[in-house]
Amino acid sequence: MIPDSIQHWFDDCPFALIAFSGGVDSSLVAALARKTLGRDRCLAVISASPSLKLKDLDEAKQFALEQDIPLRIIVTRELENPDYADNPANRCYFCKFTLYSELKELATEKSPCWILNGTNLDDQGDYRPGLQAAAEFEVRSPLLECGLDKQAVRDLASAMELRCWNKPAAPCLSSRIPYGERVTADKLRRIESAESWLASKGFEICRVRHPGAAARVEVAPEHVDALGELLPDMESAFRTLGFDHCEIDTEGFVSGKLNRKVSEVQTRPPH
Repeated sequence: MIPDSIQHWFDDCPFALIAFSGGVDSSLVAALARKTLGRDRCLAVISASPSLKLKDLDEAKQFALEQDIPLRIIVTRELENPDYADNPANRCYFCKFTLYSELKELATEKSPCWILNGTNLDDQGDYRPGLQAAAEFEVRSPLLECGLDKQAVRDLASAMELRCWNKPAAPCLSSRIPYGERVTADKLRRIESAESWLASKGFEICRVRHPGAAARVEVAPEHVDALGELLPDMESAFRTLGFDHCEIDTEGFVSGKLNRKVSEVQTRPPH
């Protein structure tokens, strides 16, 4: 079931400390570590960050329980770092720097050990400043190193009967706020509540972008018309959440849309 290349990748790993988010990629890495190394030689670590949906945190906890993966929940405080909260184009670098700093400290408890993440082959073709932080902390990426792209990751997760194999991509809530506009806990909770409202109406794939005081809503292109029929109800619901007004993005949801503006926004020097 597990390809030999991945099975052997773990041969020299003394202990796996996994940066776990509950997404398909890091869930697969955690499950592989558990199956190849055993329960006593792996630990998944997830941050109960304001930028992670509570629903996603609960699902991650349930996944770890089902797969018998040891789990530790930490609380990172990236919002207290102005390099993150000011939302430069390389915001993700500062998020991952904070996370890997915490994992590096945990690694001293398990030494010798490797810190692992869920980076896959396709991630190299996207704008991902967090990869720089991973390199600085010598984080290992078994999926990338074994040549697995996004489809291969889902195929293997399905073959291993992981219930998350077809889970939609769920980037952090901060990704809904345009670069250059400050990230706050209030904005993140407002976005989470708005997307929860949309999911309750059947729009499981959705993004509520938060430019200024507005809500710009993306759903799957084939569902844009259906959302339009709910516009009055959505406007009313979103005003109660604190949005001044809302609008529908008629292009529909497109992964990575925020990154179209990367060249227009400043980055900050890394640490």
